[in-house]
Amino acid sequence: MPKVTVIESADPRIAMVAGEASGDLLAGLLLNGMRERWPRLSSFGIGGPNMAKGGFVAWWSHSKLAVHGFSWELLRRYREIVGIRTQLRDRLINNPPALFIGVDAPDFNLALEAALKAKSIKTVHFVCPSIWAWRPERIEKILRSVDHVLCIFPFEPALLAKHGVAATYVGHPLANVIPMHPDKEAARAALGLYGANQVVAILPGSRRSEINHLALRFFQAAALILQQRPQTRFIVPVVPGFKEQVQKLAQQSGIGVQLQLIDGQSHVALAACDVTLIASGTATLEAALFKRPMVIGYHMSWLSWLLMRRKRLQPWVGLPNILCAEFLVPELLQDHATPQRLAAATLDWLEACATDIPRVAALRTKFEDLHRELQRDTATIAVDAIQKILQS
Repeated sequence: MPKVTVIESADPRIAMVAGEASGDLLAGLLLNGMRERWPRLSSFGIGGPNMAKGGFVAWWSHSKLAVHGFSWELLRRYREIVGIRTQLRDRLINNPPALFIGVDAPDFNLALEAALKAKSIKTVHFVCPSIWAWRPERIEKILRSVDHVLCIFPFEPALLAKHGVAATYVGHPLANVIPMHPDKEAARAALGLYGANQVVAILPGSRRSEINHLALRFFQAAALILQQRPQTRFIVPVVPGFKEQVQKLAQQSGIGVQLQLIDGQSHVALAACDVTLIASGTATLEAALFKRPMVIGYHMSWLSWLLMRRKRLQPWVGLPNILCAEFLVPELLQDHATPQRLAAATLDWLEACATDIPRVAALRTKFEDLHRELQRDTATIAVDAIQKILQS
């Protein structure tokens, strides 16, 4: 990695908002790059533990914003979330930072960015909202709200430029964190999976409502898999704070004792597994970067599903399929996300890992090509763009 230039001038005050675990991870990587450039950087706002490692001061925890689609949980917590945004907006307007960076969470951040930009506070949005997948009407809001977008996928800057939005492709930070060739045996040793036959990692999401919708379905699928492959091991990375919820659902499925719950460590779990049964979202891209076959599942309230389906622009939902523009891995959504179908699709991959080596090797090659395409010196490119905005 090229040496990062340290700027000798006064270090900036940066406000940031990351809305959930994946945003906290991305923001933490960005903060590391900014702190190398500006060692006395001051950063504050809404964030999580990865951001805290970079000296970030969280006025609110990122968990306050982690809700699931157009869910009843969102309606129940709407006043609280809007209240947090209003308080943050007023606080930043009264004591303006040099720059505001919204990390993902577009429903929360774009409205906040619009209010700040109207008061001449520079705004950056890190991770382009998925206007190419659904909700294309967001482009007008992006134009009103942000001075610059940091894009993690290579086709996004040209798409934004057509609408007059300045953007920079910075690569995907995870592509630099995840090794091109993960060490499966070392990961299994770290988790105590000595002599394991086949391992399935179950990732039912990082938000409470996702877990409520998906975990029981995934665990019931695991029970069906065990009927045909009794030696299969299951590992379940659990977001801190949700362990009790996951344990109850595991016990309800009837196979609680056969699921190995681990605190966090989703990357170790993905490195250790043969196949993953996984919720649609950023984690599916992580699984692709770990070169693992996967079955993508998702389920939400009927209202959320109805609204999202009407605004959907592409036939794919999972990021690996979207980025490769083909159904490389199965997607079982809503009414199709039954334990029986999830189990059958996972068993199909387990069989392929044991007998159909060319099929699994072809998938690995596709994922390796995707990995190389997403590899950039993300921190340096992003901080260069931020520095230009600060100096403009």
